[in-house]
Amino acid sequence: MGMNKEQEISRRSFFHKVGTAGVAVVAAGTTLTSAPRQASASAIDALVAERLGAGDVAYEKVLIDTPPSAENGALVRIPVSVDHPMESDNYIQSIAIFVDNNPKPFVGQFDFTPESGRAAVECRIKMAKTSQVRAIAKTNAGKLYGFKQEIQVAEGGCAG
Repeated sequence: MGMNKEQEISRRSFFHKVGTAGVAVVAAGTTLTSAPRQASASAIDALVAERLGAGDVAYEKVLIDTPPSAENGALVRIPVSVDHPMESDNYIQSIAIFVDNNPKPFVGQFDFTPESGRAAVECRIKMAKTSQVRAIAKTNAGKLYGFKQEIQVAEGGCAG
């Protein structure tokens, strides 16, 4: 049983069709997953509300203790601490970190219990460019406290 002339496909034709389909899939995937290069303040506020709940953020009690410039944008140290009691009925439930100008502004969320003793976390993040970094803490009662700091990232990853 052989193929007739209409069903035959040449090797060159086969690779041309597969290559065209592959390029179309990659192009569609890139279009669908690309995020804006810089999120607006209202977009970050909406992201905070989505992750931690709606409400006004009081910019107090939280501290990001990092220098204003990063030596290497690929490895930025972000130590966050919250000056708040950790009692069974009044404690910090979570801390979330956001980087406004990153393609994906939400970095991560860290959860706590009263047994944690202290609401503090340190992580290392990658920053695409100079940006506001926000740390938002949520209490078990739903109150939001925050801190934001601009961290300079020089082009090429060398600040100074």
